[in-house]
Amino acid sequence: MSVSVTIDMRVVDPGDDEFVEDAWGLKERIRAGENVLKQRRGFFTDAYRQSRTYALVEPGYDGDELVGFASTRRDGYVLFLAVEPTRRGEGFGRRLIAAVCEDHSTVTCHARTTNEAALAFYEHLGFEIQRRIDNYYEDNGDAYYLRLGEGGLASRLSKFVRGN
Repeated sequence: MSVSVTIDMRVVDPGDDEFVEDAWGLKERIRAGENVLKQRRGFFTDAYRQSRTYALVEPGYDGDELVGFASTRRDGYVLFLAVEPTRRGEGFGRRLIAAVCEDHSTVTCHARTTNEAALAFYEHLGFEIQRRIDNYYEDNGDAYYLRLGEGGLASRLSKFVRGN
């Protein structure tokens, strides 16, 4: 017997902290398991509240479960992108980036140079490394600045929506 699961996309505008606690919890589970997303709580909650957040939520009897989220600045910079580790490979990260692309002509982000899974994910979506930044993170970790530019963005977006 198969179970149909609906995952809703909800957009949380700046100034609204809906899902901030769930997003913090998801980020912390990922940090503990993968040693990435190492932001301090104050930085995280302030940035979350100042950004637009795209939240993928699975409605349930005991309340909504946050499956993943992307928080972005007004210029299309992705501050945070996280998907529940047990739900990866189901297209949720792609769906989040597609939602960001619908609202921005240019989408950018940073990723740790050592985070091979994130780099492979972004490369698969068509992001390109623009430059390396040494000592970017608070723990002196290095980062790549990535950009999904205007050229070809519409065609990439249509691919995201089709699921290719």
